Amino acid sequence: MENVVKGRTLNMPLGRLLILCFSGCQALQKTYQKILREKESALEAKYQAMERAATFEHDRDKVKRQFKIFRETKEKEIQDLLRAKRDLESKLQQLQAQGIQIYDPADSDSDDNGTTVTTAGTQCEYWSGGVLGSEPSLGSMMQLQQTHRGPEFAHSLIDVEGPFANVSRDDWDAAVASLLQVSPRVSQALWSNTIRCYLIYTQETRAEMQTFIQTHSLRLQRFCEGLGHFYLNVSFPEEKAALYAAERRQEIERSSVCVLLLKSSVSSCVVEDVEEAFVKTPDSRPLLLYLRTGDRKGEKEEVSTLSPSTRDLLERVNKADKSVVDYAGSVEDGAALIFTQLERIIKQELLGLELEESGGVEEREEEDSGDMLWDLHDEQEQIEAFQQACSAASRFSFQKYVDQLNDMVAAPPPTPPLLVSGAPGSGKSLLLAKWIELQQKHSPNTLILYHFTGHPLSTSTDPVLIIKRLTVKLLQHFWSISGLSMDPSKILEEFPRWLERLSARHHGNIIIIIDSIDQIQNAERHMKWLIDPLPANVRVLVSVNVETCPQAWRLWPTLHLDPLNPREVKSVISTECVNSDIKLTKDQEKKLERHCRSAATCNALYITLLARLITQSRSSWTLERTLQQCALCQDTISLYRLGLKVVLDSLGTDQEKHIMKELLCLVCASHNGISESEALELFPDLSFPALTSLLHNLERLLIITYTCGLIRFQHPQACEAVNQEFLDGGKCHGSYREKIIRFFSEQLKQDRVTWRVADELPWLLQQQEDQSKLQMSLLNLFVSQNLYKRGHFSELLTYWQFVGKDKCSMATEYFDSLKEFEKTCESEQSMSQLANLYETLGCFLKDLGLLSQAVAPLQRSLEIRETALDPDHPSVAQSLHQLAGVYVHWRKFGNAEQLYKQAMEICENAYGPEHSTVARELDSLSLLYQKQNKYEQAEKLRKRSVKIRQKTARQKGHMYDFALLKRRALQLEELTLGKDSADCAKTLNELGVLYYLQNNLDAAKMFLTRSLEMRQRVLGPDHTDCAQSLNNLAALHSERKEYESAEELYERTLDIRKRALAPDHPSLAYTLKHLAMLYKRRVRNYRKGLQLSSSAEHVAIKWQLLMPSGRSGTGPDASCSSASDTSDTNSMPGRKQHHRQTYITFTDFCFMNEESDVCGMPTPFIVLMHHYFFFFFLYCFLLRPLCCFSLE
Repeated sequence: MENVVKGRTLNMPLGRLLILCFSGCQALQKTYQKILREKESALEAKYQAMERAATFEHDRDKVKRQFKIFRETKEKEIQDLLRAKRDLESKLQQLQAQGIQIYDPADSDSDDNGTTVTTAGTQCEYWSGGVLGSEPSLGSMMQLQQTHRGPEFAHSLIDVEGPFANVSRDDWDAAVASLLQVSPRVSQALWSNTIRCYLIYTQETRAEMQTFIQTHSLRLQRFCEGLGHFYLNVSFPEEKAALYAAERRQEIERSSVCVLLLKSSVSSCVVEDVEEAFVKTPDSRPLLLYLRTGDRKGEKEEVSTLSPSTRDLLERVNKADKSVVDYAGSVEDGAALIFTQLERIIKQELLGLELEESGGVEEREEEDSGDMLWDLHDEQEQIEAFQQACSAASRFSFQKYVDQLNDMVAAPPPTPPLLVSGAPGSGKSLLLAKWIELQQKHSPNTLILYHFTGHPLSTSTDPVLIIKRLTVKLLQHFWSISGLSMDPSKILEEFPRWLERLSARHHGNIIIIIDSIDQIQNAERHMKWLIDPLPANVRVLVSVNVETCPQAWRLWPTLHLDPLNPREVKSVISTECVNSDIKLTKDQEKKLERHCRSAATCNALYITLLARLITQSRSSWTLERTLQQCALCQDTISLYRLGLKVVLDSLGTDQEKHIMKELLCLVCASHNGISESEALELFPDLSFPALTSLLHNLERLLIITYTCGLIRFQHPQACEAVNQEFLDGGKCHGSYREKIIRFFSEQLKQDRVTWRVADELPWLLQQQEDQSKLQMSLLNLFVSQNLYKRGHFSELLTYWQFVGKDKCSMATEYFDSLKEFEKTCESEQSMSQLANLYETLGCFLKDLGLLSQAVAPLQRSLEIRETALDPDHPSVAQSLHQLAGVYVHWRKFGNAEQLYKQAMEICENAYGPEHSTVARELDSLSLLYQKQNKYEQAEKLRKRSVKIRQKTARQKGHMYDFALLKRRALQLEELTLGKDSADCAKTLNELGVLYYLQNNLDAAKMFLTRSLEMRQRVLGPDHTDCAQSLNNLAALHSERKEYESAEELYERTLDIRKRALAPDHPSLAYTLKHLAMLYKRRVRNYRKGLQLSSSAEHVAIKWQLLMPSGRSGTGPDASCSSASDTSDTNSMPGRKQHHRQTYITFTDFCFMNEESDVCGMPTPFIVLMHHYFFFFFLYCFLLRPLCCFSLE
C-alpha cells in the first residue's frame, strides 16, 4: 500500500511535465507558423519591390532614350541653324570683299573679329577631356584636334576660276563623302593584289623568256611579297595556246603588265594575244616590247628579214604607249634587260614607288595617321566583295525591295536596325550591294559604311576587326584617322560613342550596312550596341538567314526576301542561254518550270547555278543528261555537288582530277584561301595553263572566286558541297591543314615571313590544337610583328590565350626570344631589324597596358639606332617619339616633353624645319601642353604645325597616289565607255590638273590636249567644255611664259563663250579678265587689255549682285568640269544638278601683281589676300584630295 502511494506521487509530476511539454510545443509551433507567415510576406514584399524597381529602371531607361533622341534631334536642328548662319556669313563676307558694304564691319561676328565658329573638322571643346570615357591615345588626340578647315573660310576669292573649289559647306561635305565612300567598280587588273605579268613569246624568244623566269622572276616575287602583293608569271606555250583561247583572253584582261618578246616571225596565237593586249586596249596596262635584232654585226640584215606578218604587227604595236627594249646581245643579257624594265614598271607604275637616281627605291613616308594600325588587305577584301556583289546583282530586279528599303530608311527617328532576312542564297548580299550603289549615286551627302562577311572562320567574321574597320572608316570621313586603342574590349565599347558624337558633326545621314551579321563570331554579345537607340541621323541595315537569326533581333523592322517567281526564274535562265547561244526546246522549258516550284528550287542562287550548269556542261555532258541530273537536286548544296562532278568529268586525266580535289580541299581547310602562286608551289606538276583552265571552269560555276589575290569559295554552300563530296563531311580537314602547315613552315625556315604566313600558320596550328608549335611560331618575332603592324592585335592575344600565357608571361617570352635573336645580329641591316623588333615589342606592351615593361624595349631600340646608325638619324627620332608616347600615358609629362623636343630637333636637322615629321612632333608637344593646361603654348605650336602642313601639302606622295587612282579610273572609263566619251574627256582634264599640281607641266599638257581633242570629237568644237579645255591649256601656256600660244587659246575660248553663254555669265567675265591681264603683260596690247579688264569687272560685279540666294559661291557648275550650266556631262545618271562650285585658275596667280585696283581695294592687300588663300587651298586640297579636279 505504501509503495502504491509512493508511485502515484512520482507519476503525478511526470504527467504534469508531459502536459507542460505538450503545451510548450504547441506554443512553439504557433510561433514558428507566425514567423513563417511573416517571412513569406517579407519575401512577397521583396519581390514586389524588385518588380517595382525593374519597372522603374525600365521607365527610367525609356525616358533616357526618349531624352537622348530629343536631345539629338534638337542638336541636329541647332547644327542646321549654325550651318545656315555660316553660309549667310560667308555670302555677306564675299559681298563685302567686293566693296559692297552690307553691314558695319565693327558689328560683325565673323572670323575677322575673333569669334570662332565651330565647324566640322575644327577644334572645339567637344574633343577635349576624355570624351569617350577612356584615356585617348596620343595619336587619337593628335588627329582629332587638327584644324582641317574647309573652303567656307575662303571669303575673298571673287572673280577667279581654277582647280581650287570655293564651295559651300554642304557641297564640300558632299565632295568629301562622294570621294571617300565611293567604291569604283573597276576591273580586277587595276585593284588586284596579284601583279600578273603576261608573257607573249615566240619559239625564237623562248630562251629569253625561260631565262627570265628561272633567273629573275624569283626576285620580283620576293620584292612583291615584302610589300604585301603576289607576283605571277602568266604564259601559254605556243604549241598549246590554241587550246586555251578563252583562258588567254581572260588572263590578258586580268593582267597587270604585258611583255611581248619578238624576233622575226610570229604565230597566229601570238598575233591574237598582241591584238588583244597592245592594239585593242593599249592604255589598260603598262606594256613592254622586247625586240631581239640578232648579232650587232648582222643587225640590218636581221631587221630586213622580218616576216610580213611580224612587220605589220610591229606597225600596229608602235601606236601603243609602251616601253621598248631593242637588243642584239646574249640571251642572259636580254633577260636581264627585261627584268630591269619590268622592275621599273612594277615599282613606279603599278605600286607607285619613287625611284632614286641610283635605281633604288626611295622609302616613302608613312601617312601621318597617329598610332593607327590596320590591314589594307581587309579594306581591299571589302571593296572586291562589294564589286562582285554589284556585278552579280545585275541579273535580278530588286526594285520592289529597293523601294521598301528606301521607305524604311526614310522613316522618322527613332529607328531601330532594319533587318533583311531570307533563306541562304536568296540574294540578300546582292540586294544590299545594289542598294548601296544606288545610294552612292543619288545621295552624295549620305555617308555609307558597309561590311560583307565571308567564310564563317575567316578574318572577315572577326567582330573586333569589323568594328575597328568601321570606326576607322567613320573617322576618315571626318578628316582624320584616329589612333584608336588596340584593346579589343575598348574598340567594341567605344564604337557606339564615336558613332554618337561624330553623327552630330555630319550634315546628312550615316548608314551602316553589315551583311550576314549572324555569321560574325558571337554576334549577339559583340553587337549589343545595335539594341541601344541610334542617333537621329544614323540608320543600320543588317542581313541574316531566317534560321540563324537571334530571337532578340526578330522584333526589328524586317524586309523578307521571297523566292523568285516563275517569270523571274524563266528570265534568268533565258538570259544565260541567250548569252551562251543555247536554245531550249519547249519540253525542256516545261521540265524546268515543273522542277522550279518549291522555295528551295526558286532560290536566287539555285536558279543562277542551274542556268550556269545548263550552259557550261556541254563539254562533258549532253544537255538532256544535265537537265535530268539537275531535276534530282532539290537544294543548292546538292546542285553544287553536281557541278563538282561536271567539272571533274571535263578533265582529261586522273592526275588533273586528283589535283582539283586536293586544291579545293586545301582551300576549304585554309583560313582565308590559297593564292595561285601557292597552288603552283604546292603542286609542282601542275602547269599554269592547266591551273587557269581549271579555275576558269570552277569560277563559271560559282564555286570559287578571287579576293585579295586568293582563291576562295564564292558561297558557303559551295564550301559545304566540297565538305560533303571530298572531305567526308569535314572529318578529313586535319590532314589538309597539316599539308598547309608544312608548306608555310618551310617558308618560315627560309625567312620568308609574309602576311600570308602570319595569317595562315598560327591559325592552322590553333585549329590543330598544337600549342607547342603555335608558341614557337608566335615567338618568331617577324610573325608577331606582321600581325601587330597590320592591326590584328586581338588575334595575337587570342593565340597567346590559347597557349595559356598571360600578359606578363608574353612579355617575358618575347624578351628572351629577342635576346637570342640579338646574338645573331652582326650586319647593319640585321641591327636595323633588331631595333624595329624592339620598337614593335615596346608598342605592343604599351597597348597591353604594361607601361613599365614597355619602356625597356623602346630604350633598347633607341640605343641600337644611336649606336648602329647615327645619333642624328631620323629613325632615332622615331624611337624618341614612341618612348615619349609611353611617358605621356604614364603621365610623366616632363620626360615626354624632353623626348619630343629631342625628336623634333633631329627631324629639323635631317629634313629641315618645314617637314611633316616636324609637324608631327609639334602636334605631340601641343597636346602635351594641353594636358598640362598650357593652352597658350599649345596653340602657338599648333599654329606652326598647321603652317608646315600647308606648305608640305604638295609633297609628291599624296598627289602621286591620287594621280595613280585617277589614271586607273581613266583606264576603267576607256574600257567601259570606249575611248571617246564626255566622261573620259573630263577625267583626262582632271589628270592634267593633277600633273600640273605636281609641276609636271609636260604630262599636264599631254592630258589636257588629249581632253580637248576628245571633247571636240564627242561634243563638237563649239561646246563650252571645249572652251574649258582651251582655257586650261591657255593657263598652262601662260605658266610656261608662252604668251603667244596662250593669247590664241584665250581668244578661242572667248569666242566660244560669247556665242554660247549669256552676256553676264561669270565664265565670260573670267575669260575677259585673264585675256586682259595677258594683254597688259604684252605691252603692245596694253590699251586693249585695259578695255577688257573694265568689261570683266563690270560683268563680274553685275553677276554677283544678281546671284540667286541659293548660291553660296560664285562660278560655274562644280558637278562637272564645264563652265556651262547646261553641259552634257550634267545629264549623267546620279549627278546632282544643284551642286555648285567656283574655281581659281592658274593665271590668277601668274598675273596678280599686274592688277592695280580690284573692287576698290589697294593692290598690296589683294595680292596678300590671294596668296594667303592660294597656300590655304594647297593645304586643304592637296593634303586631302577630296573633290573633282578641274581647272574650272
